[in-house]
Amino acid sequence: MPTLCTNSNAAHSCTCLFGYLLTSPDAIASPLNPCLDIDECANTPGLCGLHSVCTNAPGTFHCSCVEGYFSSTGVLWETDFTVCESVDDVLAAIVPPEGQSKEMYFLNQMNQQLMENPDIVLPEGKVSGAGTISAQQASTGQGWSGAGKDGGESGSVVLKISVLLVNALVDPSQGRVNKTIHTPELDISLQVMEANSTDTSSLSARGHTMDINLKALARNNNGTASAVFLTVSGMESLLGASFLQTENHTEMLSDVITATLPKINHTQLSEPVNFTMSHKRDRGMEYENGTKGRHWSVNGCWVVFSDENYTVCSCSHLSTFALIMQTGEDNPFLEWVNRMCVIVGLVFFALAILTFLLCSWNPKINNTARLHLCLCLFLSHLLLLLDYTYLTHKLVCSIMAGLLHFLVVASFLWMLLEALQLYLLVQRLSRIQVIQREGLQKKYLFLIGYGIPLVIVGVSAAVKRDGYGGSKVCWLKPEQYFTWAVLGPVCTVLALNWILFCVTIWSLRPTLANMKSDVSQSKDTRLIIFKILAQFVILGCTWVLGLFQSTMVFKYLFIVLNSQQGTFLYIVHCLFNKEVRDEYRKWLGCSSSSSTPDSMPRSSTSGFFTCGII
Repeated sequence: MPTLCTNSNAAHSCTCLFGYLLTSPDAIASPLNPCLDIDECANTPGLCGLHSVCTNAPGTFHCSCVEGYFSSTGVLWETDFTVCESVDDVLAAIVPPEGQSKEMYFLNQMNQQLMENPDIVLPEGKVSGAGTISAQQASTGQGWSGAGKDGGESGSVVLKISVLLVNALVDPSQGRVNKTIHTPELDISLQVMEANSTDTSSLSARGHTMDINLKALARNNNGTASAVFLTVSGMESLLGASFLQTENHTEMLSDVITATLPKINHTQLSEPVNFTMSHKRDRGMEYENGTKGRHWSVNGCWVVFSDENYTVCSCSHLSTFALIMQTGEDNPFLEWVNRMCVIVGLVFFALAILTFLLCSWNPKINNTARLHLCLCLFLSHLLLLLDYTYLTHKLVCSIMAGLLHFLVVASFLWMLLEALQLYLLVQRLSRIQVIQREGLQKKYLFLIGYGIPLVIVGVSAAVKRDGYGGSKVCWLKPEQYFTWAVLGPVCTVLALNWILFCVTIWSLRPTLANMKSDVSQSKDTRLIIFKILAQFVILGCTWVLGLFQSTMVFKYLFIVLNSQQGTFLYIVHCLFNKEVRDEYRKWLGCSSSSSTPDSMPRSSTSGFFTCGII
């Protein structure tokens, strides 16, 4: 009961709090004579002034302006001082700084006032009115300098204002609360839940829903937690063109929705939040979320289910979300170029593998790493080429994605082992001035080249069992940064490779300086360094082009260079080798001479290279 009790001279008395009145004024406050709320709005007509609405509340009242009017003191209301003014009159009186429109200045002032009063509690009418006015000003402002032709800056400010306004709906002194606000511009759903509640937390706004475990959050926030889910009309146009910086034409497939956790200290989610978003159009789409700077991001969310009517997305954080539709069609010529280039690359991979298998190299060179590097790259390119055959089979796609993950990581590790073999070879050269076969034993090479990738894939699959697969390509799903299961090892290997190359070249500096240019040993050493360095540039640097896919030129460069890794490896390690070229000519001679009855296959040697059928 809203009473105040005091003790005086061994007696006590109870009175009603401000804003309340006793049922029977002649008796003291008691359970039989409770304090009742005073309806100030009914008792005092015109209490808030012209063009205003008075809303009664327990122990108090709230004033807000009618549609088309805004309070002279902003979102704060000062009794007996604040008046409601026409929005047009408010804008006409504004003198904005140079280079800023009146509408933008108005929005920034509202945003600043809300930020300076984070603990303010506002009535629904105030939130609805201020939110509606901000959305209208963002959508009707013309020629805003600094905002961009599409009003991207104004859209961002309106979203900030909307979040601050709905945060002000939460009164920490209240218990469980469910509030909804529906206007043509705003659709807001607020829920405050206690830790011991038996209800589920599901909020809806304009046909979209958010399912969140508020009870788990309440346990970490003094027994209560609040969540707000809202949409603001017109945001899909304001935040569309300036944020969707893609080559294909893109547009919003859904409303822009915002989810936030107001006035709670611990906002770490114990489990992902599910958003069910209705489609505006029946066309293909991609899910993107969150604004960072001037772009939409795809981090932290993944598609759980999608059909022609709605999409369910699961997110590990709360932010502003939308479904993005790409209306550009696939480029058949680009796909044809990619397929043809991959096929050519596979042919040269096969030639290199056959050369490494059927020919015995210079005994100074350990060929194991190079052979298995080509094998891993050949199989990974082949899986990508044939992914359309198993893309629609979920289980097979997941298995192939795991296998592709293994092969990619193994490829980079074999490249690292090749660089390590070179380093050990150079160390041997520096000590005794004679190149001999030096390096790790095969069992250690296989343990590192295939053992480490197997552990990485096994741990990744155990941590995220459904992390492999996809709807467009069988690969690692981007949810919760799972792609770092391959990016981490690859970046580490590339960094180690650069270090090994630098150390190797530095170690060779005094050796090469002491050698005469016409000494075969010097030529041999320089050729080895050139081949391995060229291999690293071919295999490592071509992947960098994958980061610049915003233009068609970089797309074609990436496809051509990355698909021709086998071609480059074959040219550098086979065609650039004089002994190999000599043996190719002898092989051709063997093939032509085998047409005579008395010809027999034979092996021959030339310099440091021996070739024969095994």
